[in-house]
Amino acid sequence: MSSAGNTAAPSGGGGGGGGGHHQHHHHYHHSGRRLRQFLRPDGRRVHIAHSPEEAEKMRRRLTSGDQDKDQDQDFDLYIHGSPEHLEALREVHGHHERVRDGLREKYGDAYDEFEKVRLELDVISAELHAITDHGVALDANFSKYGYSAHLRTRAEPKSSASSTITDISSDKHDWEAEKQNGLTIPFYRRPVVRQYFHKGLLWRAPESEEVASFELFVDLLYVGIIAVTGETAAAHPSGDSLLWFCITFIIGWKIWTDLSLSISWFESDDIVQRISVLFILACLFGYTTNVEEAAHGTYQQLIAFFLAARLFGVVYFLWMCAVIPMVRAVLVANVIIILFASGLWIGSIHVSEPSRQGLIWAAIATDIWGGLVLVFLTRGTQYVSKSMHKRTQKLFEFYPAINIEHKVERTNAFVTLIFGHGVLVLIYQNHAKMGFNAFYGKAILGLLHAFIFNWIYFEIDGINIYMHAIRRKIWSAILWNTVHLPFIMAFVLGAAALAKVVLAHDGPNMDPHSLVHHFEVLSPLTIHDGIRWFYCVGIGISFGSMGLISMTHIHKDIRGARLKKWHRLTVRSVVSIVIMCLPAPAAHVNSLELISIVASLLLFDLIVELYGITRVGDSFFGRRSKKCSYFADCSMRKKELEAAVKSGATVTVETFAEKDGRENAHFEAS
Repeated sequence: MSSAGNTAAPSGGGGGGGGGHHQHHHHYHHSGRRLRQFLRPDGRRVHIAHSPEEAEKMRRRLTSGDQDKDQDQDFDLYIHGSPEHLEALREVHGHHERVRDGLREKYGDAYDEFEKVRLELDVISAELHAITDHGVALDANFSKYGYSAHLRTRAEPKSSASSTITDISSDKHDWEAEKQNGLTIPFYRRPVVRQYFHKGLLWRAPESEEVASFELFVDLLYVGIIAVTGETAAAHPSGDSLLWFCITFIIGWKIWTDLSLSISWFESDDIVQRISVLFILACLFGYTTNVEEAAHGTYQQLIAFFLAARLFGVVYFLWMCAVIPMVRAVLVANVIIILFASGLWIGSIHVSEPSRQGLIWAAIATDIWGGLVLVFLTRGTQYVSKSMHKRTQKLFEFYPAINIEHKVERTNAFVTLIFGHGVLVLIYQNHAKMGFNAFYGKAILGLLHAFIFNWIYFEIDGINIYMHAIRRKIWSAILWNTVHLPFIMAFVLGAAALAKVVLAHDGPNMDPHSLVHHFEVLSPLTIHDGIRWFYCVGIGISFGSMGLISMTHIHKDIRGARLKKWHRLTVRSVVSIVIMCLPAPAAHVNSLELISIVASLLLFDLIVELYGITRVGDSFFGRRSKKCSYFADCSMRKKELEAAVKSGATVTVETFAEKDGRENAHFEAS
């Protein structure tokens, strides 16, 4: 092609997108980047576009008169992946190979020595980077959850023990050999610690831990647990049913967190692990069958299944003590905490109400916050005495740690399951010929509840995270983990009550005969006061807890944002308080009006959130201006700036940077 800028179309699926400003120099290839331009052997410059639209824009820009004087006007413009692009790359590749061969022939041994030194420098530089900073595989982790200078990766041993520094593996993958590398699942594999703390550093494998399929299968059983606990509380709304809802839900939550913790701590991936998970599922199933009558006659059976799962965890930890002695102290401490809580649970079986409640909540407090004892022993003893801190540091020299990717993904999956359950309970069956009635309207408004929760949790609070709560501080990690319990529990209770409100026929266009018989029987004439409180307080607490979860993260600053994060969270807190207080003044409103008010408040907060995270001057319709903004943070005293202005001196950014030794700045195309 010529300088006219004709574009070569791709023969197949073109390359992916990618930004980047045009630069008037040769682009060398770096890992993870694609060439945007390169030079042919005859000196002609080749420009690469990733789409026909981008190619047309580049052609107009390159043929306009706005280019730099040193810009070569003789160029080729190809679309990534087109035959012409591949042909040009092969031409350049062959040219450089011929140049290399010529240099080797001309300089002989000197060239070979230079190549050897270059290869060894590349290997040493990569190893030095991995040891002193972090592995390249962790870049995505840091980008998503925040950077940590205390994170290190364990080196994975190679298959050959005799490899030397000059054994550089080829970049080309042998896919024929890969065909023979089938995997098997052994009956038993010696467990290993996935990640652990050691002398202030977190050591982990470079690859991220994926959620196993059997973990998702466990979550399916929790759909039944959530349905039973919520429905049981909403069936007879009272203080007593609320009390037992909290007890039964926390017990189920504890089993889920214990299982997730064990899988996150230790890696075995064998048949024994799956059999162990099956045993926990059997205990969970038995626990679920005794939830509804736990307050009356099945409490003993409920606790028996719960303790079976917990004591199985004791056996598992003792087994890990034998096979992984380096974390034995932590495991023994966990065993002691579990046994102490189990003693309280066993004692609660043998006493009657109301004394039973004292033992139950003491056991719950031990199960939920017993781990803080370990936090104190590993981190808090330094404030008590140096000798005590020295002993505890030696005792807990190795401490198993949770994998942040696994924990976040498991929690996100569970939250998604909760939101899905909130939609599932709203589904009813219509009997009328025209189904557009108040029942349908209330169900859609209920659907809006779950949709707004999902939108805010994942797409507003869950993005632009600079430092995740787990990586930020120990207190933020504990708070993030703890607040998820009331957040989820309150939403389940509110959703169960919302299902009752949807079926109520206390207003116009709510004929119960328009429902099939099963739902007609469940349709109440009026809303019970307890249902109103369960619904409003449940949704309000869950909405407020979501704001508290957001506070535990450090989010990236949005330059020129219309509302700061704390402003938006203040509005969310006010909305949650208003929702919780609705049952008192709204006792006279019908079910449709009540749901409409709550949905309007949630929608109002969503609009505030979406408005607040946009920039001043940005269009709401995706249009971008051609202006470019520049921001810089430099240090200079006000007096010095005033003196410079009075003297008529010119103060530049370079002056600030030289004085401060740094310049934190970035360009932002709006």
